[in-house]
Amino acid sequence: MTELRFDNRVAVITGAGRGLGAAYARLLASRGAKIVVNDPGVSMGGDGGDAGPAQQVVDEIIAAGGTAIANTDSVATPEGGAAIVEAALKEYGSVDILIHNAGIVRRGPLKELSYEDFESVLDVHLRGGFHVVRAAFPRMCDARYGRIILTGSINGLYGNRDVVNYSVAKAGLIGLSNVAAIEGEEFNIKSNIILPGAVTRMAEGLDTSKFPPMDPELVAPAVAWMAHESCTLSGEMLVSIAGRMARAYAAETRGVHRPEWTIEDVAAEIEAICDTHAPLRFPPVPTGHLDHLRYSFEMASKN
Repeated sequence: MTELRFDNRVAVITGAGRGLGAAYARLLASRGAKIVVNDPGVSMGGDGGDAGPAQQVVDEIIAAGGTAIANTDSVATPEGGAAIVEAALKEYGSVDILIHNAGIVRRGPLKELSYEDFESVLDVHLRGGFHVVRAAFPRMCDARYGRIILTGSINGLYGNRDVVNYSVAKAGLIGLSNVAAIEGEEFNIKSNIILPGAVTRMAEGLDTSKFPPMDPELVAPAVAWMAHESCTLSGEMLVSIAGRMARAYAAETRGVHRPEWTIEDVAAEIEAICDTHAPLRFPPVPTGHLDHLRYSFEMASKN
């Protein structure tokens, strides 16, 4: 198979100073992409700042013969998100690939989590995703080309203890990606979600001693493929964990129709309502929203 390359493509990668983001940056650069390595170098809780991590990845890329610049703006504000994208435009003249990987962790149970810790995590993960997508999307539309990869999590699908802020943020990014995929379709912009599993500093405090190999480099090829011009998916989610790759998606049961409902009817029909035999799936692109409505309305008209 012909090597998939990124020559003359410009990739902006947030949170690329360490872990997964650094792995993405190194892989794309090794295949010819010009990289904006964004990372303000904050602690895992979002405090402080250090230009060193982003610059170190840039130095590694350049030493290997690639092209990259460092950026330390924060995705947590609209101004920061705009500045990150502007760095790519100023240095390279375009932004073809946007990978939002930046993240922080502030743990706490639902009954105790502070509003500050809730908002801080949403600022980086969810609002941060919007800030960089909002800045890059019009440029991609003008160029009639773009690849957007947002970082979700199985926590956003299934939830988890002590990370309600993180779970809410990751669930919200699915909606952002789907809208970017729908509105970007006519402009050759594809937007997808990566649901990664890797042992990075975000796993600090967890017992990973019995985990199989989960290096960030195992995830990077999935992200790189979604960033490539040959990517065929949009509005989708790929899982990559410990060497396993899979597709995650939303589905509905066939459902039950009645012209009128009582509370007792719901109780009587709940097993049929929840029956997962032969589920339905309405892909976001091109017309998932309308397909959902159409199916529901047709069921009503038949009955």
